[in-house]
Amino acid sequence: MTDQPIPLKPRKSRAACPICGRPPAPEVKPFCSARCADVDLGRWLNESYRVPVTEETDEDGETAPGAERD
Repeated sequence: MTDQPIPLKPRKSRAACPICGRPPAPEVKPFCSARCADVDLGRWLNESYRVPVTEETDEDGETAPGAERD
């Protein structure tokens, strides 16, 4: 057995562009192009992406103070 380190192989990224599915480009990662990055930003700004929120109620069934309302 030798005491030489085992060379590591470069790890291939399996993540694809979340907009079109092509391989990501290093300068705009995780997207493949500036266009796909802009499409994603536009979706956030137009509120196409949303995080689900549930209203919290207190013991009386009323909305708790500080809870968001739509």
